[in-house]
Amino acid sequence: MADPIIGTTEALIGHLGVDDSIGSQPRICAIDTEADSLHRYRESLCLIQFTDGKDCVLIDPLSIEDLSPLGTYLENSILWMHGADYDMTMLKRQFGTLPPVVYDTQIGARLLGARRFGLADLVLRYFDIELSKSSQKADWGKRPLSPKMVEYALNDVRYLLPMGEQIVEKLKDLDRYQWFEESCEAARLKVLERDDSKEEIWRIQGSGKLDRYGLACLRALWNWRDQEAATWDRPSFMVAPNRVLIEWATALSEKQKISLPQHYRSDRLKRFRDALAEVDAMPQSEWPERLKSLRRKRDRDFDQKLEILLKSRDKIAAELDVEGSLIAARAALETIASGEAEPAELLLKWQCSCLGLH
Repeated sequence: MADPIIGTTEALIGHLGVDDSIGSQPRICAIDTEADSLHRYRESLCLIQFTDGKDCVLIDPLSIEDLSPLGTYLENSILWMHGADYDMTMLKRQFGTLPPVVYDTQIGARLLGARRFGLADLVLRYFDIELSKSSQKADWGKRPLSPKMVEYALNDVRYLLPMGEQIVEKLKDLDRYQWFEESCEAARLKVLERDDSKEEIWRIQGSGKLDRYGLACLRALWNWRDQEAATWDRPSFMVAPNRVLIEWATALSEKQKISLPQHYRSDRLKRFRDALAEVDAMPQSEWPERLKSLRRKRDRDFDQKLEILLKSRDKIAAELDVEGSLIAARAALETIASGEAEPAELLLKWQCSCLGLH
C-alpha cells in the first residue's frame, strides 16, 4: 500500500490534479481535520483527512508549505463532513472561506431520526463496522504518526461519501432532502459569519451570577491563566478549568479563602496573587458591569402560547420520529411566544412550515 500521507506542495498538487473532463461540474469530496487543542496553547491545524471517493489520504499541514492548491480545489467542490462546525471553522481559518456547499452527515442522520449520531455510531449503523476510538485524544502535532493513528484518521473520511449517498436517498424518500439542504447551508453561513475576535471571552458560563467585584476577579484570573498557558505552551484548562475559575471568583466575591492546587510552583502562585492584588488596587469604576439579562414577563398569555407551541412541536416530532429540539429549541419558542421575535427570524423555513408558523 502506498504511503497515504501527503507532505509536500508538489505531492498535494499531484494528488488533487485537474480532471478536464469534469469541466464546470463541482467535485465531490469529504474532509475531516485534526488539531492539537488538547496539547498546545495555540491551536493549530495538524492534519487534513481527504477523500474524493477513490483514495483516502492524509494531508500534513505541518510539512506542506503551501496549502493553497487544496483551497483552490475546494472552491468548486461539494464537501461532505461529519459534525462539521469545528472542521469548517478550521478550514475558514486556513483559507479565509468555505466551499460553496458543505453537507453534514450528522445533520442528515438526525433528520432521519438518529438519536446516536457520532461518526462511530453511524458507521456501525450503515456499514456494520465498529471503529476504534483509541486515538481520539492523541497528540496530532507529533511526528511521525503511528500506524494506529494513521488508520484512525483515515477512517474519519473513509465512509463519509457512501454514507452520504445512503442518507440522501433516504431523505429524498421521506421528502426531507430540502430540510437537509437548508439546515446545512444555515450551518455553513453560521461559521462564515461568526466573529472569531469575540470580545470579553472571559465571561464564561456561570459568570452571570457574579457581582461586579467577582467579575473583576474573574477577568483577572482569566488573563492570569491565559498568560500561564502561553508560557507553558499548554491548553488553558491544564492550568485551571473554567469551572475552577468560577469557583475562585465566587469565593473571592464572598470574601472567602480559596485553596490553590499544591502542584503550583512558587512563581505561578506569586503571579496569581499579583493578579488579584491589581484587582484590589483598581477603582470600582473600572470593575466590569454586569450584563443586563432580559427578564421575560411570564403571564398566563405567555404560558398558554408557549404550551401550545411546545405541544405542537412534540407532536410533530413524534410523528416524524425526530428529536423535538431539531424542529425548534425551547429557547426559540419562548422568544416567539413572548413576541420578541418573528418565527422566521429564529427558525428555518422547513421548521416554520412543520410548526405552521409563517
